[in-house]
Amino acid sequence: MTGGSEFPAAPALPMLPTLSTLDHADLQGSVVAPPPSGWRRMVHRLSRGLVNPGESAAQAAAREITDRIRTPLRGDYRIAVLSLKGGVGKTTTTVALGGMFASVRGDRVIAVDANPDLGTLARRVVDDAGAPTVRDLLALPDATRYPAVRACTGQAPSRLEVIGSDRDPAVSEAFSEADYRRTVDVLRHHYNIILTDCGTGLMHSAMAGVLDLAHMLVLVTSPALDGARSAEATLDWLDHHGHGDLVANAVVVVSGAHPGQAAVDPEVLTSHFTARTRAVRGIPFDRHLSEGSVVDLDRLAPATVRAYRDLAATVAEDFGR
Repeated sequence: MTGGSEFPAAPALPMLPTLSTLDHADLQGSVVAPPPSGWRRMVHRLSRGLVNPGESAAQAAAREITDRIRTPLRGDYRIAVLSLKGGVGKTTTTVALGGMFASVRGDRVIAVDANPDLGTLARRVVDDAGAPTVRDLLALPDATRYPAVRACTGQAPSRLEVIGSDRDPAVSEAFSEADYRRTVDVLRHHYNIILTDCGTGLMHSAMAGVLDLAHMLVLVTSPALDGARSAEATLDWLDHHGHGDLVANAVVVVSGAHPGQAAVDPEVLTSHFTARTRAVRGIPFDRHLSEGSVVDLDRLAPATVRAYRDLAATVAEDFGR
């Protein structure tokens, strides 16, 4: 090398994507999934796959909701369904939300009745007065095997399992915080999602364990003024007793009013509770749910199904955190 000349710098090579950054959208000529239903599905079938209109916007939105409901879980996740005011749809919400998770996801989902005042959770899933209760679960000599635990639960067609409270009020009142903790300790080894249908009081013994072990709260209220005020008082109590993290991550469910019933403007309720919690979701009035009998997801109105699917997807947003 003479005259101080230098070799020219080599041109920079373009950055190539690594295999870890590639996904199915990068495939050339990949096969598009057939439409799930409707005229698009018929066209695809009649043309023997030669014509594929693809998903409609509504079908794509439904698939996106399903994907969110199926958010993977590491370990178990515990949801407390709570309301200080009775008759606002707390137990119905527990069954329908749990049913959505159980029917869409592939893992095990169970709902537990922690109501000390003759809870009706089990009767909304299996209409059997002689069904096993949480006492039968706690009396198991060996709860390490799933078949033994399954013998103490009822199951809905949605695959949601449920374990009820004692029908004897004197025994129910004795269901303590220690009993609840033992119950959860058994169930968390067999189930991925555990919903607890809480009583209407915040001071009974089991509630301390429910709040301490819960990953998330679903607070149910009616659109009536007294129901909304009760929900607000619940949030205040939780904030003042060291559960501000549960309040901030809570999802408020506003159960639909009966036609003709006076109600607070839904936009006002949504705005009010959104300022304190993670999300607010409304459930429309449904004649089947108002019967107070066994909840059958197949008998719900389409709008109600969409609302509960949206609620399940909203709750599941916290699974991946």
